[in-house]
Amino acid sequence: MARIQIPLDALTSRLNLSGRFDSVRAQSIGSRFANLKPVSEFFDLKRLSKPANFSEVQTRVNYNLGYFSSNYAVVFVMLSIYSLLTNFLLLFVMLLVVGGMYGIGKLQGADLELGFTRFTTSQLYTGLLIVSVPLGFWARPIATVLWLIGASGVSVLGHASFMDRPIENAFSEEAV
Repeated sequence: MARIQIPLDALTSRLNLSGRFDSVRAQSIGSRFANLKPVSEFFDLKRLSKPANFSEVQTRVNYNLGYFSSNYAVVFVMLSIYSLLTNFLLLFVMLLVVGGMYGIGKLQGADLELGFTRFTTSQLYTGLLIVSVPLGFWARPIATVLWLIGASGVSVLGHASFMDRPIENAFSEEAV
């Protein structure tokens, strides 16, 4: 199976974020989730506090996005699964397209012969397109993606801004 290459530099060049995603690109999925922080540390209620000013919010978010990045990725994946389970039509369309592409690919270019007719692979792809595009628009994928962006943004940034840094880290940076 070939790796999917996403041109992150094309996405981040206009936002001036080019160095922000270098560590994400270099890590595999297994090593990405290997440094998950424990749930007790992620939901440590003793470290929750209201930041005094916006500068402290920036400091907390900058620290927590790096420290809990794997946990935030898990939160995003869980919200993605939730959004698919609550939008059954979108889940059905995605499974239909993946299953249709897999089934047509299994023919290896040969025609599909039913007892009374014969379909070429071009006709099968066209039929899949004619069925899946209207169903895909009806499934409201844009609304689901916008909800996912909003819900994960509120969850991640809310946690990152209210979770205080550990005391040992706070004192080590101020002493320098």
